[in-house]
Amino acid sequence: MTRKISVRAVILRDSKLLCVRLKPYSEVSKTMTESWCLPGGGLDEGESLLAGVEREMIEETGVEPKIGELLYVQQFAYNDKDYLEFFFHVTNADDYVNVDLSKTTHGAHEIAEIAFVDPASTNILPKFLMTEPLAEKASKPSPTTLFSFL
Repeated sequence: MTRKISVRAVILRDSKLLCVRLKPYSEVSKTMTESWCLPGGGLDEGESLLAGVEREMIEETGVEPKIGELLYVQQFAYNDKDYLEFFFHVTNADDYVNVDLSKTTHGAHEIAEIAFVDPASTNILPKFLMTEPLAEKASKPSPTTLFSFL
């Protein structure tokens, strides 16, 4: 089984979570166009986790992230691949209020919509984001939470 490693940004503002709805630009994204997800993506070969978060956020939003704590790790299997995702708190939420996807290198191609949404009432993937105490988790140092669906 092939392993794919991804990084995601958890960006909170006024109890809302920055999420994207993807365009159907790849096989995986074609199955996710009805759901929201966190900005981020796959690591390049040899790339560190923090460098990956920074690159993905700049590519998708045009905004350089201020990366905080590692909040969550998720592992799951899908279509004969093992996915390992790392969710980092990004602390400069106000910088993401007026993202212009047309001024990014990847955002206009990959993202249909970007917005701060209510995680309790929005269909977000992965599902644990809808019930986790995100603001509490991001506001004080605590152990990283692991979700494994293997």
